[in-house]
Amino acid sequence: MRNAKLAMLVFLAAGAATMAGAGPAAAHDYPWCVTGGGFGYPGDCSYRSYAQCIASASGRRVWCNVNPRVAYGRAPRSRAYRDY
Repeated sequence: MRNAKLAMLVFLAAGAATMAGAGPAAAHDYPWCVTGGGFGYPGDCSYRSYAQCIASASGRRVWCNVNPRVAYGRAPRSRAYRDY
């Protein structure tokens, strides 16, 4: 019985250590996206160069576009105008 409790404690400690080291997935906003073929909008934006994107898209019936989040950035903040 004592060995079973010790084994359970070791198992739980290993699980907690594994979960503590796991962080959230990092979103990559690289300049080129593979779009089409069910990727959604804006597509798979994990390519640093156009050549890399084209090589990945070859033979898959998809194409490469500029990542809109990188190309256009964030929308400018609207200014609040006061009415006097």
